[in-house]
Amino acid sequence: MTEWTILWEARALFLDGLLATLGLFALSIICAFVLGCAWVFLLEERNRLSIVVRGWINLMRTLPFLILAYLLYYGLPELGLRMSAWTAGLLALVIYHAAYFAEILRGSRLVLPEGYIEAAKAHGFTPLRLYLRITLPQLLIKTRPLLGNQLIIALKDTAFLTIITVQELTAAANSVQSTYFIPTQAFVVVIVMYWLISIGLELALKRAGRFGARRGFDHV
Repeated sequence: MTEWTILWEARALFLDGLLATLGLFALSIICAFVLGCAWVFLLEERNRLSIVVRGWINLMRTLPFLILAYLLYYGLPELGLRMSAWTAGLLALVIYHAAYFAEILRGSRLVLPEGYIEAAKAHGFTPLRLYLRITLPQLLIKTRPLLGNQLIIALKDTAFLTIITVQELTAAANSVQSTYFIPTQAFVVVIVMYWLISIGLELALKRAGRFGARRGFDHV
């Protein structure tokens, strides 16, 4: 039996890992993006809450992701709070990458022309409506390349969750290679899967760019 035949017979394991990775990635990115956008809105006002949010973002940016995952899964039980590996991994991805999404958007907000903002205020827009209708759409289009990079980083970070026993794509490869001693072929399959997902993300971002160009926010 060849190595590739073994991998084919283990395809169900890889498929389960792929679905787990995609599920974790999609859910965490949606939650992290919404949370990051909310944090940027809170940073619009200079008050005590914005100071706390700023400090939290800085903390997440200086903390290695793997340490955060360890703390949530192995550290919180000491405080009486236990979570499944999947829940701990999801929470780690959300709060970690929300900080990076917020920082990307905040940086773009600092250089955003104030003409749109002042015009909206003159028309009586509330702060929330101004943010959702005027500010945020422009930030998303202008930071599209940086957001795309962050998506790929988040995808790769899901591989770290195998350390806390999340059964994702890398864990599937580990299981196959430790059982049949074929690490090269097992991880080549995983690399191809990650590559295909990344290509899909890039294509989606290009479509978003063309949409932004049609709306007048960007130029192709």
